[in-house]
Amino acid sequence: MAQKAKDGNGESTFTVIVAAAANLGIAVAKAVAGLISGSSAMMSEAAHSLADTVTEVMLLTALRRSGKPADEDHPVGYAGERYVWAMLAAVATFVGGAVFSVYDGIHTLTQGEELGDPLVSYIVLAVAFLLEGFSLRTGIRQVAAEAKERGTPFLTYLRHTPDTTVKAVVMEDSAALAGLLLAAGGLLGGQLTGSGVWDGVASVLIGLLLVYVAWVLGRSNAELLVGRPLPEEMRDAVREELLSVPQVADVVDLLTLIQGPGEVLVAAKIDFRDGVPAEEVERACEEAEHRLRARVPAVRRVYLDPTPGRGERRAVR
Repeated sequence: MAQKAKDGNGESTFTVIVAAAANLGIAVAKAVAGLISGSSAMMSEAAHSLADTVTEVMLLTALRRSGKPADEDHPVGYAGERYVWAMLAAVATFVGGAVFSVYDGIHTLTQGEELGDPLVSYIVLAVAFLLEGFSLRTGIRQVAAEAKERGTPFLTYLRHTPDTTVKAVVMEDSAALAGLLLAAGGLLGGQLTGSGVWDGVASVLIGLLLVYVAWVLGRSNAELLVGRPLPEEMRDAVREELLSVPQVADVVDLLTLIQGPGEVLVAAKIDFRDGVPAEEVERACEEAEHRLRARVPAVRRVYLDPTPGRGERRAVR
């Protein structure tokens, strides 16, 4: 199980590195093109790519730190650090990309701009589209493979996956492709009309797009930091496996907690059948743990508490 989690981390790391390398080169090219063409949308796109590069550096930090083994001070490991750094990455997307883009767009709309030769910008946008498309393809392949492995529809898995680093790459690259189309539309509108309004509007729309991405990623990481359970159908599967153990009469209380990608904690109060000896209870707990890990591979820690049934507890009171 540990090896599987490690391999997943390696795949996520490759996906993030591909995205970071693409965005760094694209950011420089967009900035140069923006200076030559005088386009605020191109400068917004440069800020967008730079923010994405910073985001990916933070995601790489998250992957490295979350992979550290458990120790005495952190008995359940460091998986939660992934969500701390991913949250900071979402903030970087908002501050570094969205705020600059909206400000630059409003500045262009109110002050105007002198448009230069857009040819370089078109070339950069075309190359950037290819590079961003390759990066997005890498992320989509990973998400699609993981969704297929779990028998979950692609969009459902992307929405609920606890691997927020890959989710961030897919969402940011999707936003990047949309931003490139908006920037191209702003350039074309300015070229056809001679007005910088189109470029300013494109810049504002790019900023609003980044606000949405930052909000979605921030909310996902916040939920996982606060503590998110397994989806309802997987909780039902856990309960079903526990009840399938012959010695178990009822699951009085069930708690599941996602601690990281491929790391789930299960704690349950179990009512064992009357007359089951202590050694049978111990064996039943071991059997239940094996069954849970076979049914839900992400389960890493299982804590079962023998507890009187609801009727017995009412009688004691």
